[in-house]
Amino acid sequence: MTSTPQDEFDTPWKDILEGYFIDFLAFFLPEAHADIDWERGFEFLDTELARITRASEVGDRRMDKLVKVWRRGDGQEFWVLIHIEVQGNRKPNFASGMYVYQYRAYDLHQKPVVGLAILADEETGWRPTEFSYDLWGTQQIYRFTTIKLLDYAEADLENSSNPFAIVTLAHLHAKKTRHQPEKRYQVKWLLIRSLYRGGFSRQQVIDLFKFIDWVLHLPDNLAEQLRTEIVAFEENQKMPYISSVERIGEKRGEKKGVAKTLTRMLQRRFGDLPAWANEKIAKAELSSLEEWSVHFVEAQSLEAIFVDKA
Repeated sequence: MTSTPQDEFDTPWKDILEGYFIDFLAFFLPEAHADIDWERGFEFLDTELARITRASEVGDRRMDKLVKVWRRGDGQEFWVLIHIEVQGNRKPNFASGMYVYQYRAYDLHQKPVVGLAILADEETGWRPTEFSYDLWGTQQIYRFTTIKLLDYAEADLENSSNPFAIVTLAHLHAKKTRHQPEKRYQVKWLLIRSLYRGGFSRQQVIDLFKFIDWVLHLPDNLAEQLRTEIVAFEENQKMPYISSVERIGEKRGEKKGVAKTLTRMLQRRFGDLPAWANEKIAKAELSSLEEWSVHFVEAQSLEAIFVDKA
């Protein structure tokens, strides 16, 4: 069965990490956060990341990020790289994949590469932290920082003002409430109410709501019930963030409709779609879906539909 976007964590993690990278490091790697010169900014190296991914054979690296940051110092030009991976489930050869990514990034830039793995799975015993081998006098050891989301206590997360405390709580609840819609409804509503009490800005509330709404997906009837609760709550609190929330919902509904229409069009022309095509449609942004619908007119094959012609 093809997974739906709500079953995947890649997109919401990617969006929130990119939007709140400074908070991300403050929460998960405070030692690095304190040593970085944030006034010089930072840069997500998407082009380099794509080159490294193409050159490697370590499997799917969708939630890898490579970030260039500047260290505090005595005025010397000293920048380093941070390689981040958020992994939602146990992955074979995970440590070797981290190692391959590290040495390819180092080879490309000749700069230190810090490895940070966020393990968002449900297996308490899975905690890869190094890749090593020792053979005939040659020894290789690569150690990286591993953060296990399961290690965080809910009480500590609830008392934190960092946005990634909310992100972590939402992720953990999403794992625990799978196939329990009523329970998920309750924890989702609690998390949303906490956004208004957490001292977050209006934009932070909207962005964190988007993350919560994605990973804690509800059936349509409960989603509508929750929306009614939010409207009443905001009217009482005199915090009219709901207008933005409604636009998010409308955009998601529009995306769902375009995806459904595109799927039907493709099925009529090409028959039952292969898993890879269903997956691309399920994970695509609205802009991609609209572009693929245009390709449908002239494309002679299913593969041609998904070619980026921009």
